[in-house]
Order: sequence, then C-alpha cells, then structure tokens
Amino acid sequence: MSETGPQVTIYTRPWCGSVMRVKRWLDRRGIHYTEIDISKDKKAARHVEELNGGNRSVPTLLIDGQHVATEPSTAELEKLFR
Repeated sequence: MSETGPQVTIYTRPWCGSVMRVKRWLDRRGIHYTEIDISKDKKAARHVEELNGGNRSVPTLLIDGQHVATEPSTAELEKLFR
C-alpha cells in the first residue's frame, strides 16, 4: 500500500447489482478506486476470465495489482479494508 492508501481496481459491468453494492460501499468510505468496465474492454474481460477460472465474474477487485476478491460480501470488504 502507498502512503495515500491502496491502489484499488474494480472490474465491473454496468448492470450488475453486486457491482453497484460494492461501489456504493467503497464510495461511502471514501475509498478511491479505478473502475474498468469489462463490457467495453475486451482485454480487461480476458484478464477477469484468467483471474476467475474462465468466468467473467464481477465485481473482481484488485488491491495494489493483486487479485483479492470476486463478488465479495460486505464482511469480506470489511476485512480487506481494515
């Protein structure tokens, strides 16, 4: 993690309820993130497939470039961002 906090990347699709829930959770806590919409970025979609055993599961979260969670629960988010 950097001095300003972790670099968070979230792979998304605009229609996904889980994505909306995770983004809302991050926003409420002031956690900055970079969002990548896999429906618009084929390279990102392939990367998500690689991370998730061939599935385009979203949200997929990376912290400082490391895959940390796919479709995380609120409890998992709390643990990740303590």
